[in-house]
Order: sequence, then structure tokens, then C-alpha cells
Amino acid sequence: MKKYFLLMATFLTIGILSACSSDDADNTKSSDKETKITVSADEEAIASAKAVFQQIGEVPVPEDNPITDEKVELGKRLFFDSRLSGNNVQSCSSCHQPQAGYGDNLATFIGFEGFKGHRNSPTIINSAYYSENFWDGRASSLEEQAQGPITAEGEMNQDLDGLVEELKAVPEYVTDFQTVFDEDITVNNIMKAIATFERKIVINDTAFDKYLAGDDTAISDVAKEGMVLYNGKASCIVCHTTSTLSDGKYYNLGIEGDEGRYAVTNNDADKGAFRTASLRGVTHTGPYMHDGSLATLKDVVEFYNEGGGADANKSNLIQPLALTDEEINQLVAFLETLGGEVPLVEAPKAY
Repeated sequence: MKKYFLLMATFLTIGILSACSSDDADNTKSSDKETKITVSADEEAIASAKAVFQQIGEVPVPEDNPITDEKVELGKRLFFDSRLSGNNVQSCSSCHQPQAGYGDNLATFIGFEGFKGHRNSPTIINSAYYSENFWDGRASSLEEQAQGPITAEGEMNQDLDGLVEELKAVPEYVTDFQTVFDEDITVNNIMKAIATFERKIVINDTAFDKYLAGDDTAISDVAKEGMVLYNGKASCIVCHTTSTLSDGKYYNLGIEGDEGRYAVTNNDADKGAFRTASLRGVTHTGPYMHDGSLATLKDVVEFYNEGGGADANKSNLIQPLALTDEEINQLVAFLETLGGEVPLVEAPKAY
């Protein structure tokens, strides 16, 4: 029974941050040729696996922060504005770069005046679907998440009252906030605007979504084999489930050196546990895991195939999988169909 659940956490804490969308299909084709992967799953098994999945729905929007075009534009401007850091050097986009899958291509982030963080910068792709944000789930909304890095001493180190005064000194911002919120600049409205922009960073039209919608040629036969493994022998579906491909729960994968969710709950069972990451857009978000320790999707699959790490509090679901090399490649081929295209945006001209 344990083997059935093994890889449920395989991509549990996939972080977030580089890889190429435009090359996904070509890479898959060349990989198929070079590794000479065979296809053996029958049509019934493929149809059964496919039936488990569903396309992702609309982004949930809080009643007190409806989306408007003007608010999205204001949030985008704030997202790229270095005034949000204490030394006017960094912006949200410093660690969440559109061209890097809304990450930074680094294993762990570089913060305020060179501070070296110990966690990978999580992508904001599809973060709107989470009920809790950050690797350890300490923020219960995107609005709360937006404030965290701004005030964190090691990240942007900005005083919120000082930020409000800086923005009030810019006439264009005063006008923008009056237009969008019909009131003066406040901390609450700054965070609402940033969160609204982040809710537009969504990947929901991947090759796999096209396959689910009825285009049987949208993914390769090798990827279909990987889908069967995902639902069966590898059991990724146990944690990477629902339309977002995340159960939103927290697991210890055996990686030592970080107390994870425990810092939020003070529950011993949460020591070293991190949130299951959504797999949509996954090809753009490497290096992977909360510590950025795994460079490629194949590295991640092999990590779990070997039984994860050695932390004493590791989930008993994480054990060796006995996947063959061919099966590993099939599973990676399936994951590559979840990449889609990153919704790139350009930094607006600064005020």
C-alpha cells in the first residue's frame, strides 16, 4: 500500500522558477527519440487515467477586492516599483521575474542588501488558487502574502507607514488610488492592488488542458504513459489532485535543515513539512523544492524514486518507488505537458 502512495509527494514542494515554455514540445520529441521510450499502456488504462482530471476553473476573487482593469494596472505598477523596498533598490519583481517563471532562477533568494535567504522564491503563477500562501502557508490570502516580503527584514525591509508617505509624494499615484479605490493611499489598498495583479498571472491552457478538452494529439503517447503512471504506480495524484494539481496540504519529504510548517503551527507533526505545489506551469519554475536543491524535473522524480531525503520526520508515504528509467522518462514527459505559456508582462514606465 505504501508503494501506491509513494510519489504522491513527488512534486509536493516544487518551487518555482525557470525553464522554457517554447521548447517543451520539441524537448519532449527529442527526449522520446533519444531514450527510445516504448509505449505499452492500453486505451482503457489511458481513458481511465484521463477521466480523473479536470480543467482548472476561474480564479477565486474575494468579495472585498473585485478585479478591475484599473486595479490590475495599479497593482502591476506597484509590483515593479522599487519604492516598496527600504533602500529603493528591490521590487516584488526582483524575486518574481516574469521571464523566469515569476521566480528568479536561483536556488534560494537574495534579499535586502545581499541577504542570503534559505528558501526558493515561490512562483506566483496560479498562486491565486491557493487558500494559503508561501511554502509554509503562513499567509491566508494573496493580500496578506503581498505584505509579507515588503516588511520582512531579510527581503525588502520596508516600513509600511514610510511606504505610504513615499507613494503619497508621487502625484500620479495619488490620482491612481483615488481612481481605483476612491480614497487616499493606504497599506490595505496597496496590498489589494498587488494581489489583484497577481490574480491575473495564470496558466490554464497547457497542452494537457487541450488534451482534456478533446484534442487527443495535444500530448504524445509517451506522455499518456506518464499520465497512467501519475495516477497509478507513481501515485502523484494522491497529493497533486483537484483541478489545480495540488491538495493544498503539507508534507515532510525528508529534506533536512528547515522547520517548515512547524514555525506556523507549532505542531511537531509539521516539522519540515511544506505545501504541495501546483504543477501547472511546472516547466518554468525550476530549480525545484523549497530549498531549490533539485535542478530539473527528472532530478525531482529520481529524488522520490530513491525514497526522498533522510529527515527524521519524513512522511511515511515517502519510500523508494522502483520506477524504471523508462518510467521516469515517461513521467517527466507527462509533467512537461503541464508547462503552458507564461503570461509575460512588461514593467511599466516608472513614475
